[in-house]
Amino acid sequence: MKLTKYLILILLFALPLKLILAQGGKITGRAFDAKNNEPLPFTNIVIYGTNIGSTSDLDGNFTFTGLEPGYVRLAATSVGYKEYISEDILVTNAKSVFIEIPMKETAVQLDEFVVTASPFRRVEESPLSMRSLDISEIEKNPGGNRDISRVIQSLPGVSSTVSFRNDVIVRGGGANENSFFLDGIEIPTINHFSTQGASGGPVGIINVDFIREVDYYSGAFPASKGSNLSSVFEFKMIEANKEKMNYRATVGASDLGLSVNGPITENSGLLLSVRRSYLGFLFDIIGLPFLPTYNDVQLKYKWRIDKKNEISLIGLGAIDQFELNTGIEDPDESQRFILNALPVNEQWSYTVGIVYKHFRDKGFDTWVLSRNYLDNRAYKYFQNNEIDSLKTFDYSSTEAENKLRYEHLSRVNGYKITYGAGLNYSQYTNRTFQQVFNTQSETINYNSELNIFNWSAFGQVSKSILKERLTLSLGLRMDANNYSESMSNMLDQFSPRFSASYALTEKFSINFNTGRYYQRPAYTTLGFRDNEGMLVNKNNGLTYISADHLVAGVEFLPDRNSKITFEGFYKFYQNYPFSIRDSIALANKGGDFGTVGDEEVRSESDGRAFGFEILAREKDFKGFNIILSYTFVRSEFKNIKEEYIPSAWDNRHILNLTVLKSLKKNWDVGAKWRFVGGPPYTPFDVLKSSIRPAWDVQNSPYLDYSRFNTLRYGNFHQLDVRVDKKYFFNRWSLILYVDIQNLYNFKFEDQGFYTNLDENGNLNIDPATADLPYDQQKYNLRLLPNESGTVLPTIGIIVEF
Repeated sequence: MKLTKYLILILLFALPLKLILAQGGKITGRAFDAKNNEPLPFTNIVIYGTNIGSTSDLDGNFTFTGLEPGYVRLAATSVGYKEYISEDILVTNAKSVFIEIPMKETAVQLDEFVVTASPFRRVEESPLSMRSLDISEIEKNPGGNRDISRVIQSLPGVSSTVSFRNDVIVRGGGANENSFFLDGIEIPTINHFSTQGASGGPVGIINVDFIREVDYYSGAFPASKGSNLSSVFEFKMIEANKEKMNYRATVGASDLGLSVNGPITENSGLLLSVRRSYLGFLFDIIGLPFLPTYNDVQLKYKWRIDKKNEISLIGLGAIDQFELNTGIEDPDESQRFILNALPVNEQWSYTVGIVYKHFRDKGFDTWVLSRNYLDNRAYKYFQNNEIDSLKTFDYSSTEAENKLRYEHLSRVNGYKITYGAGLNYSQYTNRTFQQVFNTQSETINYNSELNIFNWSAFGQVSKSILKERLTLSLGLRMDANNYSESMSNMLDQFSPRFSASYALTEKFSINFNTGRYYQRPAYTTLGFRDNEGMLVNKNNGLTYISADHLVAGVEFLPDRNSKITFEGFYKFYQNYPFSIRDSIALANKGGDFGTVGDEEVRSESDGRAFGFEILAREKDFKGFNIILSYTFVRSEFKNIKEEYIPSAWDNRHILNLTVLKSLKKNWDVGAKWRFVGGPPYTPFDVLKSSIRPAWDVQNSPYLDYSRFNTLRYGNFHQLDVRVDKKYFFNRWSLILYVDIQNLYNFKFEDQGFYTNLDENGNLNIDPATADLPYDQQKYNLRLLPNESGTVLPTIGIIVEF
């Protein structure tokens, strides 16, 4: 511990404080009409909260120079347009920052009622259940460690698992009910070592270096945002530097990274980053039984052809490697259990796409062509002896999607009109060999291949009336595919949605949304076959899952930097896949590693999630940035008896408090306290688990699904703190940070685990059955307590030049 303290002091204070600084940072940008991309000359732009200003030229361009380094926002005004307040921008001496300012027309006259401009984002289609995080809140998020997948877990309504994964659980929905977009490209995989059929994993793939803002929808989904049931996340990337190439090197909690940002030609720019983890090296040193290594790459190339046309190339890829640390000398009981139970898992994935935009006089067209791919492999041998006769599990699967989407957006006579369509050609393969035990030992052995065409159409119309006090939005969407007759009729997935917002005063508004949303089951479920090669779930009439949403709330804006909201929500699920083997809805699965959905199901489960959220945000309370949110949520699904029982995500209480503060001399401090109510859990079936053939094919205990979620864990809470120090030199910048997770060392105790070994690591066979045939033998299982949670300090170094 002393060594850690000394290292922190050296990193933070070793540099001379009297090094000569540069003359200041620089911001360049362009103000333009959001509907047609036409430049807006004579737009007034100021540094928000100051008197420092600039005016755009005839091409809409503007420049600020000599700025003090740090985070700033811009405010822009122009006659006939709504005031615009930008997200936070980090100004340094090492590079200039380029920002685009899209201005929206207003029909309100100067002497009429006006809704005051605010830095809090709002769109017509989603007047509620939509939040945003900007780069300063992402970069400095305590406990986030610059992992965007972890940062979003602090948003209202988002729960998390105690296993410290990046699962996204929104308003009591399942881990597979979310959609993710990166600059308009849909990304099915955002985490390393992801759970196939869901969305979680231990570490995020997206590099926060290139993210300027995240928009999060927990309801009121725009019709253009795909088919999903619980949430939509839009990750928006920065624009490339237009003056010179800049570089950023990072040493983080688990990886090393290098990013490039700069122009390629006068009208094009490049963002490129690569990262490689050193977790395998660290885990080997401290004696953990598994050694993961991940690599990722992120790319954006944008070419502005002319004022009316632009093309962006977006790429995101990952390679995840994994091995068991079987070389541990004298492993303890926990290490032995993990080594015997955990399969080797390796993945690689990528998403690449092209976004073409053509601007018209009153709107623009967007064409998106993309491909995403996932290769997921896992295998396990009994006691890790790699002999074919001892193989218990061998899994190899691929998912590929080739997508084309067209979207038109225009503003005509005060109406915002969006419509479009999409095509998706999907390919799925699965080769599975698995030893299982139900009432006796069995083998699952099948090969599956699917080729599926998916198609969709959508449209939405929004309009503000009554001097822009009342905003209404009506959207429609339909999806279908050729997997089966039960999914091929678009009218069966007719998805209407309606939003309304009324401003009672300039600061107070009431908001409402209702809609029916559909989502296709995971490819793992579509492609499951029995040993005879039959598509079991297709024969069972598998169909789309539906969720009816009802959301209502109020919003109060005390001033331009503050926001308080209250929202009540209700979600009703129908046709959720119901596991024939375990007699539970698949919504309860997906919070662990491996795969989810590759089993026999029927589309017959109903569920519901309901509750309320309170959010209070203050961007500048005496220099403090404060985010406080509380969510009460109940999540229930019907069991085989048609009775509602708590789902795996029935946390009930979720409380987040994040406080950030910028101090003098470029110091930043922050703290985050998180409370999550204890989730329900299912006890082990000790009798079944003790049967030797049953244990040997799984090397871990079986859950007793007849007592599904009848017990509940204790509450979880944790305090994370972070300190940042920035040094801005003439041609380069240095950022140092210390992040400490679980500062007061909270310990979470789960139900423990059983082992079939004695204290010496030998098989612990019940003496009464030792002389019986193998299939009649039993183990004497021992319950070992298990708790998680430790103080986890991290030091980060960022160099920009």
